[in-house]
Amino acid sequence: MNYAFGYQSVSKENAQALLLTAAAEGCNFFDTATLYGNGYSESLLGETLKSERQRIRIASKCGLDSEGIDGRPEKLIAQCDASLKRLQTDVIDLYYLHRADPNVPIAESVGALQTLVDAGKILSIGLSEISSANLESAVAETTIAAVQSEYSLWSRTPEFGILHLCKQHDITFVPFCPLGRGFFAGSAKDISELDKSDLRCTIAHPRFDGENFKANCKLLESFALQAKEHGCSTAQLALAWLLHQGDHSMIPIPGTTQIDHFRENMAAVDVKLDSSSLTLLDEMINETTVAGTRYNEKRMAEQDSERDRAIVA
Repeated sequence: MNYAFGYQSVSKENAQALLLTAAAEGCNFFDTATLYGNGYSESLLGETLKSERQRIRIASKCGLDSEGIDGRPEKLIAQCDASLKRLQTDVIDLYYLHRADPNVPIAESVGALQTLVDAGKILSIGLSEISSANLESAVAETTIAAVQSEYSLWSRTPEFGILHLCKQHDITFVPFCPLGRGFFAGSAKDISELDKSDLRCTIAHPRFDGENFKANCKLLESFALQAKEHGCSTAQLALAWLLHQGDHSMIPIPGTTQIDHFRENMAAVDVKLDSSSLTLLDEMINETTVAGTRYNEKRMAEQDSERDRAIVA
């Protein structure tokens, strides 16, 4: 996503250099979407890693573009055909419904994705930011290979039901924004200091705003001390916490535009945390200690995944 929009601009040359470095150094799972730059990120990935295609896995997404959410079968099938051309591949390894369309039954949307599996255009089906109710409806229709949702120390929505269902149905969980949109990397700034095109400004993230951000930075000071004790960076500690969650498959996808940050993130697999450390981190930073919600009230209401909170409450 970062290569098309988000947090900072990156040249095509630098993006390609990072993608090639990542592939050469063992990264074999790349995540993109129709939405990212209206296909630009898919085209960049396809052009850059065409020679690596046999040893990498590509995930992309449909059902959300610059015009909004659209889960109609004909739309999803058309987007897949366009994605295949941009990615310069005959098949997409993992294809997500980017967002559930409230106006289209989930069974119809995943039914279209199953049609794509049957046609050999995609290998497996994923769902992104899905609620437990819609996931249950989806698995009643077909096999779901992966669920992608925001998950980190300070964004715990999946703990309200989705993680349990993923384990129950043997579904891999893929946390996005595992570094809290740069917060756990120590690179985040107050919204007032960011470019107005920055995603943290344009999609209203209260945790980066004013007094909330100041309060959250105090939490990061204590977190940094824990990272030092474990001989790692704060980014690595946040990723290690995720990698230690649950006893089922969990694959975080930290985004970056810098090669040194990519290498730092990959090294998080070597950080080992015992049960007492996990408990300490869990209590130190969570949604009761953090100031502000992950989105503003309007956007929280629009997220299918957030329905789980309402049900629990």
